[in-house]
Amino acid sequence: MLLNVSYNNKEVYRKIDEAVGKPYTIAERLKRKGIGAGRLVITQASVQINNLLILDNYRNVCSVEMRPKGIIVGFRSLLESYALVIPYYKLSLYKGRAEEYSIHMDTYFIKILVKAKDKYTHRFMAKILTEKASQQPAHPSDLI
Repeated sequence: MLLNVSYNNKEVYRKIDEAVGKPYTIAERLKRKGIGAGRLVITQASVQINNLLILDNYRNVCSVEMRPKGIIVGFRSLLESYALVIPYYKLSLYKGRAEEYSIHMDTYFIKILVKAKDKYTHRFMAKILTEKASQQPAHPSDLI
């Protein structure tokens, strides 16, 4: 779900916490060796997100934050902050070209540029995939 998070609205924060869980504590962040990646350059986006990004002339960048049940992709446009809230069960993460990752959920997608030298971001994307895999049921009988 795409939300405007510019203003301190308890209803919006409740929706985010319900979809992807509460933020990790400081101890959990240290134990996981980081839960976020910032200043990722957006190369392409879905129509809904692109319509927001083209409103200003700044470079399109985003950040990704891990939560217990999903991720949040945050970006800014015209002094407004937006969050694409993606639960793990709806997340699709692809590594298309050599230096590009694609994050998909339903009709939304964001493609980000990650240089080959940026080993932290590559490890972070692998960490997201590992966390997503640990959230999935191991066997079809686990669904019952």
